[in-house]
Amino acid sequence: MGKSKTLRIGAGAGYSGDRIEPAIALAERGALDYLVFECLAERTIADAQLRRREQPGAGFDPFLDARMRAVLAACRRNGTRIISNMGAANVPAAAARVAAIAQEHGLPDLRIATILGDDVLDICLAGDVMLDNGQNIGALGDRLISANAYIGAAPIAAALAAGAEVVLTGRVSDPALFLGPLVHEFRWGMDDWDILGKGTLVGHLLECAGQLCGGYFADPGCKDVPDMAHLGFPIAEVDETGEARFSKLSGTGGRIDVATASEQVLYEIHDPGRYFQPDVIADFSRVEIEQLGEDSIAVRGATGAPRSGKLKVSVSYHDGYIGEGQISYAGPGAVARGRLAIDILRERLSEIPQLGQAHFSLIGLDALHGARLSQGTEPYEVRVRVLARAADQAVAAKVGQEVEALYTNGPAGGGGAMKLVRAGIGLASATIAESLAHPRFEMWEGVRS
Repeated sequence: MGKSKTLRIGAGAGYSGDRIEPAIALAERGALDYLVFECLAERTIADAQLRRREQPGAGFDPFLDARMRAVLAACRRNGTRIISNMGAANVPAAAARVAAIAQEHGLPDLRIATILGDDVLDICLAGDVMLDNGQNIGALGDRLISANAYIGAAPIAAALAAGAEVVLTGRVSDPALFLGPLVHEFRWGMDDWDILGKGTLVGHLLECAGQLCGGYFADPGCKDVPDMAHLGFPIAEVDETGEARFSKLSGTGGRIDVATASEQVLYEIHDPGRYFQPDVIADFSRVEIEQLGEDSIAVRGATGAPRSGKLKVSVSYHDGYIGEGQISYAGPGAVARGRLAIDILRERLSEIPQLGQAHFSLIGLDALHGARLSQGTEPYEVRVRVLARAADQAVAAKVGQEVEALYTNGPAGGGGAMKLVRAGIGLASATIAESLAHPRFEMWEGVRS
């Protein structure tokens, strides 16, 4: 890494419901400059938008309080700044909650910044934006819930330059949460495409937290990972050239090596040579990963090309109701009885014209990959699962009712039936010109009149 300045960034979460204990360990003994919580997904922000509609003071991440109470004091004590997209659909309300928690911890002077401008619903409706399925966004009418653009690192860097100790965002690109502090600390130019590509790789490796440490990697007997019950979260040490070393805290479970990092490099990208981000088109095709020691790797070789000038937009909309039912069969002939149950349900549900196409599966046999790949020894037990969509909630509820009726109407030996109805949320993507969005930061100054 040389003798140049290095920055230590820790991943505190890889999704909204992630474990909190690894982040506490990083805050207390990680000697971090930044602790980043990446907690937002497409469905997550749709749910947050719905909560905000029901309650104007809601709409931020439901675990915001727990996370901030767990790490805020330690981060202030150790000089660690916090960045997170836990603002979700209501960043100002999230800032108010963090300010209140800071007050409780004796930190009334905590400097909090909010990143705004990702909510582009009005912009999309005014601009006649087309969804990726060819439909005009306006055609969704009152079914439309939200449209949030993936904004980049620049406003995060600006907020840090203004002295923010906590930066709360809504929908930003996941790697941008980590790229922002790198741009700020090293004064990287927002048109230095190669360095932005390198910083994007750092963020991409950190954004899923425990995955880099072997969480999603583990496969017993093939890819073994030690002490997964106490999986650590990763730390990146980055220098001004963008070269990075990744490690985890001593005494934590998991592993960081060439194999775990290689899988994470390729995670959720379509083309390693052209990974579109709001700040840069990153090129990971020539990335090199070097094992430095136990749970320590160096990563180098990412580059970048000029950004596209467009922003991806995540669109959510109401999509009726989904009715579901499940019931289990066990013992000799379990599969045959499960298939008979499906035959019965298929015929019964076909007689309800308001129901959309139903999906049937036998969990334990063909639920994940279908019948073609599900060949081999017949399992001892299976679980019938059926789902169908309907515009009306009462109609959707008939799916579970029909499954429950199998208790006494056969086949034999059904047990553990369950039924539920949930609102269907549809997700789509669109793109808008970068110039239409106006991302910005504001320093939190309390409730405004």
